[in-house]
Amino acid sequence: MNTIDKYSEYVNTSMLAGIVPVVFDRGEGAVVFGEDGGKHIDCFAGISVTSVGHSNPEVIEAAKAQLDKYIHCCSYVYYSKPMADLAEKLAQITPGRLKKSFFANSGAEAMEGAMRMVKTYTGKRELIALQTSFHGRTYATLSITGNLARKKRAGPYMPGVSFAPAPYCYRCAFNLKPETCGMRCAEYVEDIIRFDTSGDVAAFIAEPVLGEGGIIPPPEPYFKKVKEILDRYNILLLIDEVQTGIARTGKMFAIEHYGVEPDVMAVAKGIANGFPLSAFIAPDEIADTFQPGEHLTTFGGNPVSCAASLATINFLERERIIDKVVEQEKWLKERLESIKKKYPIIGDVRGRGLMIGVELVKDSAKTPAAAEANAVRNSCLEKGLLIGVGGILTNVLRIQPPLVITDDQLDEAAAIIEKSLGEL
Repeated sequence: MNTIDKYSEYVNTSMLAGIVPVVFDRGEGAVVFGEDGGKHIDCFAGISVTSVGHSNPEVIEAAKAQLDKYIHCCSYVYYSKPMADLAEKLAQITPGRLKKSFFANSGAEAMEGAMRMVKTYTGKRELIALQTSFHGRTYATLSITGNLARKKRAGPYMPGVSFAPAPYCYRCAFNLKPETCGMRCAEYVEDIIRFDTSGDVAAFIAEPVLGEGGIIPPPEPYFKKVKEILDRYNILLLIDEVQTGIARTGKMFAIEHYGVEPDVMAVAKGIANGFPLSAFIAPDEIADTFQPGEHLTTFGGNPVSCAASLATINFLERERIIDKVVEQEKWLKERLESIKKKYPIIGDVRGRGLMIGVELVKDSAKTPAAAEANAVRNSCLEKGLLIGVGGILTNVLRIQPPLVITDDQLDEAAAIIEKSLGEL
């Protein structure tokens, strides 16, 4: 029985519409090789995870060195040098006064811990999140996720959560234009506070680029306007950098594009290049709010994952990957915009760094082209390219390669996307 048949027989995949028919055998940088000998440029990076590339030698060496020492000790029962060193490093590279990290295993875990911490610190019990957002698939993180498709058949969810309109300029909830809207979506956060809550709001939660929602970067003034409102009501800003953090957007953390400092921040995905690890980070006074027994984890801060994370961050800094990402973002957007002029099915090209979304539409009314987006992904697969498809309307091509992708590989990827759109 081959791998695909074993999946069908023994792996619970009922929640999936389908699995991309590639059986991974090995990977190198931004290229993956299948068991059948097939070769693909990877422009999805395991959902934006393998930040410094498949089989990065430095990450592997660091992990192997730690494996030879010990794999697990429970880093919250005993002291672990890799976790201490990583916490120190994160305090150095995160924005503002963020300092103390709590380590977990996944983005959802980090967000749940951060949610509890802001409630504990403020003594307040309500939260505000964004429509079209995604924060995880656990009960609490689905409660703050603004997407029916992710939440159906499992409600009711956690009470005390309100949702503000997303800063989704291409599909503005108010039918306004960015240049004249006066940041109505940001101003509306105050309306949510005044009319949809009981005034007991602990935090406003947002992704600095909405990933699963369709690679939606808010306009530059958005978070400054929101922060002004939050400060008036003594509400914390909790930023979800699970998908955007660790150099993905051309800054070490995407919130740095917006000139505001988060009170609490969660990171995961690219933090350890594929090893399971996440963290939520806060200043001393917020982090120290927990009392003994209020929060813990068995596997969080695993020493092998922490060693891999340190190697990942050191590689990114030494190789000046952020500078490369900024240059490649400019080139890729220009290339995609030129393709857009040829093919009206492209409604919007957007994103930051190497986190780019291409929204496909059927007509000038912006009717979502979901089936067409899936067809383009399948066509790209046949031509040797892996991309993602997502968005609240499942009509957005997601381009999120390992940050070590070469210019030639990115050029080839763009050519394949263009050819696939042309065939469609």
